[in-house]
Amino acid sequence: MKQKTTVNIRETGKRTVRLESAAIGSLEQFINEDFERTVELIASCQGRVVITGIGKSAIIAQKIVATLNSTGTPALFMHAADAIHGDLGMITPDDVVVCISKSGESPEIKILVPLVKNLGNILVAIVGKLDSYLAQSAHFVLNTYVSQEACPNNLAPTSSTTAQMVMGDALAVCLIEMKGFTAEDFARFHPGGTLGKKLYLRVGDVSRLHQVPKVKLNSSLREVILEISSKMLGVTGVTDEEDHLLGIITDGDLRRMLEKNLDATEVTAADIMSRNPKTIRHDELAVNALELMREYDITQLLVMKDEQYHGIIHLHDLIREGII
Repeated sequence: MKQKTTVNIRETGKRTVRLESAAIGSLEQFINEDFERTVELIASCQGRVVITGIGKSAIIAQKIVATLNSTGTPALFMHAADAIHGDLGMITPDDVVVCISKSGESPEIKILVPLVKNLGNILVAIVGKLDSYLAQSAHFVLNTYVSQEACPNNLAPTSSTTAQMVMGDALAVCLIEMKGFTAEDFARFHPGGTLGKKLYLRVGDVSRLHQVPKVKLNSSLREVILEISSKMLGVTGVTDEEDHLLGIITDGDLRRMLEKNLDATEVTAADIMSRNPKTIRHDELAVNALELMREYDITQLLVMKDEQYHGIIHLHDLIREGII
């Protein structure tokens, strides 16, 4: 059995980060005319971006495809090995083909490249060697050369795959800006999970699930307590006859009132309410409600619609919806 080598784990981890950071930093010099023309080509493409590769590069290709699809650029993954066994049929005449490879010399790549070119599609290479077969055959070349892998044997794709991924991200971000892709557009492609909810869930979508606690200025203390208790939100709004908001009463306001030893039979909502409560419009994003609650260190906001009091959104609602 091979004897284990003593390793300084922290130093190895730090060295890996340093080497991969250097690999990324060197990419800036490769953002050139070919990069610019590639972005313009994809932006005007009437088809899809077909991204292919072999080995670890194939995994990076899948990540870039996912990023492009989620940001408004239709893309699909084609494994280089499967391409030469039938999957080449997924390429349509209007597609742009992007081939990712560190060496640009893999046997599958050498078979695939002329087949793609025979179809008449534009071929973009994301490659680490400019004198490779892939780089010499492509219409546009995005250079992802790295001087050293983070692997101590300088063999396992580490720095090189990081560089490939960053180059793909650079393409995607440029396309986002060129297409004017907005947060609202992003939300349409991410309707599920916490991210989706942060981008589309509105305050009104949450507050409508509750009854609306409200009392009038002259409501008695008993009426206030019953309203807060029955609606189970720990708070009630105070309104006029047209539901214009005048104030708020919380459980804390009731406790502070009791500490003053006031005659409970004479107390009305007007005596204990807090004026100028924190509010939010019903059509605001729910995540904005969370930010306001954090800013003011409170657990609920009064919801307004068309200048009228419309309900309550509570911190517990946001927790339940997975916004936090």
